[in-house]
This record gives sequence, C-alpha cells and structure tokens, in this order.
Amino acid sequence: MRILNAAQMREADRSTIEEIGISSTVLMENAGRQVVAAIESSYGEFLDGRVAVLCGQGNNGGDGFVVARTLLQRHVDVSVFLLAPISEMQGDALLNLEILSHLGFSIVEITDEQTWELHFSEISECSLVVDGLFGTGLKAPLSGMLETVVADLNTCGIPIVSIDLPSGLSADTSFVPGVAVEASMTVTLAAPKIPLVLPPGENQVGDLIVADIGIPDEVIENIEGPRLNFLTKKDIAELIEPRVADAHKGDFGRVSLVAGSQGKTGAAYLAAMGALKSGAGLVSVATPSSCLSIVSSLAPEFMAESLKEDEKGQISGEAISKVLQLKQDVIACGPGIGRGAGVTDFVKLLLDHAEVPLVLDADALTAVSGDPECLVGRDERDVIITPHPGEMGSLVGCTSDEIQSDRIGISKEFATTHRVYVVLKGHRTLIATPSGDVFINSTGNPGMATGGTGDILTGMIAAWLAQTLDPEAACQLGVYLHGVAGDIASSIEGEVSMTAVDLLGNIGEAVSSVMEPEENAETASH
Repeated sequence: MRILNAAQMREADRSTIEEIGISSTVLMENAGRQVVAAIESSYGEFLDGRVAVLCGQGNNGGDGFVVARTLLQRHVDVSVFLLAPISEMQGDALLNLEILSHLGFSIVEITDEQTWELHFSEISECSLVVDGLFGTGLKAPLSGMLETVVADLNTCGIPIVSIDLPSGLSADTSFVPGVAVEASMTVTLAAPKIPLVLPPGENQVGDLIVADIGIPDEVIENIEGPRLNFLTKKDIAELIEPRVADAHKGDFGRVSLVAGSQGKTGAAYLAAMGALKSGAGLVSVATPSSCLSIVSSLAPEFMAESLKEDEKGQISGEAISKVLQLKQDVIACGPGIGRGAGVTDFVKLLLDHAEVPLVLDADALTAVSGDPECLVGRDERDVIITPHPGEMGSLVGCTSDEIQSDRIGISKEFATTHRVYVVLKGHRTLIATPSGDVFINSTGNPGMATGGTGDILTGMIAAWLAQTLDPEAACQLGVYLHGVAGDIASSIEGEVSMTAVDLLGNIGEAVSSVMEPEENAETASH
C-alpha cells in the first residue's frame, strides 16, 4: 500500500478527476460516507449521544459536511461547527454546506476565540467529535484560535475521529510541528500519509483506517516521486506460493548460517530455527570447531559444520574455503560470531568471493563498519543487511540518534549507493532497496526488544530468500511475518515476559494467519 505526501495526494485527486472522470463531488461524497462507515463500525455506541462535527474552510471541512449529512440521515443528533467565515467557503465544500442549509440544518459559525469559548462547553458535552478542520493542505503549525481549539479538544476526554489527518499534522513529515489533535481514530482517504505510520506523528493517530474513496489503484501506483510503501497482510499473502503435493526439501532452498562462537551458540540456534520455521528445505550451521558439539546438540533439524577458529574461539579467515564449498543457495552470516581480526578477515573474504546471495547481520556488520565500501551488491549476487540503528550508525559514521532522526533518508541513501537491501530494524522496521523504494513494516511490538529476536529475523529472511530467490520479497516476508509472530507471542505472554523463543514458536501461526483469506470490507483497517 503506497504512502503519499501532500503533493502526490493532490496529483492523485487531479488525475482521478481530469483523466479518469470521477468528479471531485463524488470523491467528497465517498470520503464522508466512508468516515461514517468507520465510525459506525468502531464507535457505533457513541452515536446514541450527540456528535459534534468541526469543519474547516477547505475540502476537509467539506468531507465533514458530508459526514454530518450522512449521520443526520441515520437519525443521529449532530451539531456542526464551522471554524471559518461562511463567506470564505468555496468549491465542493461550499456545495455541501449549502446542501445542509437546504435541508434546514443550521451551521454554527466560529471565527474568534470568544465564540469558541462560548460553544466549547456545548461540544464538551457531546459523546463524539469529528475533526474535519485540516487535511493534507496544512502548510504551517496551527496558531491563534485554531491552536486553542485543538488544545481544548485534546483535554475534553471525548473520542475524536479525524478525517484524513489529525488536524495539526503535515502530510509531508512524521514530525509534529506544533499542537495537533490527539485522535482516537483516523480515517485517511485513499492512501496512508507519512505521519500516520511513522513516529512521532503516529502517536496522534489512534486506530488507523484506510478508506477507499474511488481513486483507482493504478492512479496511486503511477504517481511520480518518492515511493514509500506500507506493508499489509494482502501484500505479504500474495508473495507466499502454495506448496505442490509432490514437493521435496530440495525445492525450498538450502541455507548456510555462519553463526555462533564460545558463549554465543544460542544465536546460531535461533537463526537456524528461524530459517527452518520459515520453510527452508535444508539448513546448515557453520560454526567454530570448539562450538560444534554444543550447536549440534541444540536441535536435530539442522546440520552443523565445523570451521577453523582463532585463539579466541571465533571463526578465522581460513574458514572461508569450507564455507564456499558447502552446497547452498543462500549464506547468512553474523549471529553470535563475535568481534575480532579473524571475524573481520572472514566477512571481507565472504563479500569478495561468495557467489550466492548474502544476508549479513550483527557482528558481520560490525566487522565491516570501518570499511563499508566493501558492502556492495553485484548484478550476479545480492546482499541484504539487517542493522539496528547503532550498527547502521557505525556503517555511515553517525550516532544512532542521528539514524533515528532520518531513518528513511539514511537507509535509502545507503541502499542505492551500495546496491544492497537495507533492513533497518526497530519500531516500524524499514526495507530500503537498491532501486530507491522504501517499505515500512506494520507489524511488531515493544516486547520484541529482547535478545535473540534479531537472530531469528536473519534466519527468516535467509529462508525466504532461498525459496523465492527474490531479495525484495524475502525482506518483506521475513520482516512482516517476524512482526506477526511477535504480536502473537505478545498476546500470549505479554510484552514484558515474551522471549525470542516465544516468537520462534509462533512463526508457523504467523504464516498461517497471513495466508487466511481476508473478508471483503468497504473500509480497510491497518
């Protein structure tokens, strides 16, 4: 599901109106009715009381007028407040205001703080507020009366449903430029906008509903400019191929995992089981010789290979020849391999000589942090890296805080410059591709911030890469399903108590849940 900025949303509207032939009036009607459908679905019990609809002078206000009229047709007690002079209304917003007037419905006009104070007591007694003040057209922080209005709404304790964006947010950035509505639910129109899916803006959104208002999918997909995408269950389900009856283990790929060192054999186990649980046909763990017996004893489902090690019990550069000789479709390297000269030599030799796709994580990324230029994909061999913000900062030469302040920009720049796939882990894990596309994950929870979950993700991505031979699809499948497994585990164990093993045990349920067909619905929730 593509994420649009303000200019792209305007272009989607223009193209739909001028090239497809769906009028702006129809789009506004659809928008208002979809908002009402979402309210009835999630806040139906609040429609027994009075609903206050707050409208601005733009199209967002026009959507609000349609909401009010639709609720009136459903015999809901509605009050409409226009926070702009009626004389300044125009276009479709004015048309829908006039329709309300023709129906004998009166609009309360509020143009100064004194009038607002007079009516706020009335609004604060309502059961639900609909925010139709500003949509994607906001260009500056709210000030004056509107700043007071939003501040008062945020303290009234009444559920607020925002149309398109909580008023006060900009469609062009996830940062909150000033005071903004703290919505209980946001019904965004046609496509998600940047602040609805990334922090800190997403903290203002509440439940997010993406409403179909009639803009064709092909219009949204063909809009020029930055390509941000929000991963959904439908996207992921389309990437999973059903297995044929006569399939055998060789059909689902061979994964080699270079993992583990003394005291860190658990990382090798978690990565290997993450790969097996994600469908890899054969998994081998290549580990230092002193760790072989421990790794072999952890599970019977994967094979283990002994590698030459240095005096610290870590893999050495001399181990590269054996790893390259293994029968494999993908090599994943990094979980628990430790840090040292031998590890650095091995990882650089792997990047120089491996002919199969690579997935690099954790200590493998630290090994090349001083020489990130060696992290370059080739036409004949793809590279996926899965850093957390600290590891990403080491690769680009900045702090983790600086990474967090521009996650999209930095990951996209590194991916395109080095021709690698970047999986930047964290809340709303990002996938940046060499072509410049960025995907934002919609699954996962804070309970996943525990040791070992990243090792599982490495194995999952490697497994899907071995099965699909498509690095972009493998990243999407691994990241999304990893989050779903974490969400299932959290629902059972709670965010505080869940461990990596809990997540591991729910990968199968995660895959099954994604493959279940979704019920058709007029309004899609994410």
